[in-house]
Amino acid sequence: MYLGLDLGTSELKALLLADDHRIVGVARAPLTVDRPQPLWSEQAPQQWWQALEEVMAQLKASHGEALKAVRAIGLSGQMHGATLLDEAGEVLRPAILWNDGRSGPQCEALARAVPRLGEIAGNLAMPGFTAPKLLWVREHEPEVFSRVARVLLPKDWLRFMLSGEAVSEMSDAAGTLWLDVGARDWSDELLAATGLTRAHMPRLVEGSEVSARLKLELAVRWGLRDDVKIAGGAGDNAASAVGMGLVEPGQGFVSLGTSGVVFVSTDRFLPNPAQAMHAFCHALPKRWHQMSVMLSAASAVSWAAKTFKFADEAALLEAAASVSPAQRERCPLFLPYLSGERSPHNNPNAQGVLFGLTHAHGPAEIAYAVVEGVSFGLRDGFDTLRLPADMPLREMALVGGGARSVWWGQLLADIFGVTLTLYAGSETGGALGAARLAWLADGGEVAKVCTLPPVKQQLMPSTEGADVRRTRHARFQALYKSLRDQFQ
Repeated sequence: MYLGLDLGTSELKALLLADDHRIVGVARAPLTVDRPQPLWSEQAPQQWWQALEEVMAQLKASHGEALKAVRAIGLSGQMHGATLLDEAGEVLRPAILWNDGRSGPQCEALARAVPRLGEIAGNLAMPGFTAPKLLWVREHEPEVFSRVARVLLPKDWLRFMLSGEAVSEMSDAAGTLWLDVGARDWSDELLAATGLTRAHMPRLVEGSEVSARLKLELAVRWGLRDDVKIAGGAGDNAASAVGMGLVEPGQGFVSLGTSGVVFVSTDRFLPNPAQAMHAFCHALPKRWHQMSVMLSAASAVSWAAKTFKFADEAALLEAAASVSPAQRERCPLFLPYLSGERSPHNNPNAQGVLFGLTHAHGPAEIAYAVVEGVSFGLRDGFDTLRLPADMPLREMALVGGGARSVWWGQLLADIFGVTLTLYAGSETGGALGAARLAWLADGGEVAKVCTLPPVKQQLMPSTEGADVRRTRHARFQALYKSLRDQFQ
């Protein structure tokens, strides 16, 4: 039995996985985000620990016997968050999250200080990454910065609390801008540019390796055995890929979560920082991945559902689906940049726009515009991927909460022009991937552990309405370009 813990932005999820691939139990605890100022996004790490205590209590009550059989724990989580600890291991300030946009000026300073940044880190300097956050703290909270003894990513802080060990792994570390992604090691040059050294960094392991052991007092409290291993784990998207069995070159997924992600596994380091495409380490040795990220995907749908008084997101999607293909051409256009944007614009100042409203437009047309705008944003990210000729795109799964809408999935397949596969259990991707990495750390073989789940449905792209989609996508792109300077 294996336990996967997935520390998301809106919830912490725990999943029990048997060694015959059965999901034995799942528990969840909600999380909230603090936004004390514009562009800021923070969480108190203590909230993460309280959520972990809650899910473990749930599992102990509902699956106590299964917990006793757990041999290893895997960790997955939101990437890039800066969790700052002092010499005693105490948290110095709320963690600055992945979707925090305050460090735009620091990104510019970092890019000037290290012209080779993209070559080493495989990515542009963006406010979402960890390194610019530390430059912001050094400039605006110098007393805090002077006391920083250790910087941990969110899931790695959980590991620290679980084991007392400061350890990270390659996929999450690749999202800090401190990792030499090709060499899979910390870069002294990048660390020095932010006033840090290797002493501030956790030890590195591969995601499928043993990183630490669970503290005995926690094992006793939660009803686990006294020799539980903790795997390296993975950042949320790499963990989702492992959970879906998408670990071979050319396999990938589109994720409709809080953020939107297009992810493809590779067998080599293939950066394309010029278009804000991310090149990261995968969770398995000698594997990397390319990834485009938009900051508001399903979260834009949630915003619209609340703002325009739909009962919930499902009601908004139902209304959007009611707009006929003939009506779509006359719908408004929506720029989904409610939290700025990463791929392909790298613009923390980008904003949401609903353009072209008339008296003829009602809630359904607005709903369609929002879903279409998110889909166009994902397509723009998809177009930044650069796969070599000997690595064709083999598999695109559709995952995340938004994947529950088959209508939205079909719209995405049409806009992307590729087949999207819905797999059973795709909503458990990150936690399932974490549990699978625990299994690998306990001696499991990749071919047996990282299998593809059963196929629920395949969504084939349709050519019907293709001319309208192309025209509206071109207008969508032109609208951003025309407004870009107005967002400053």
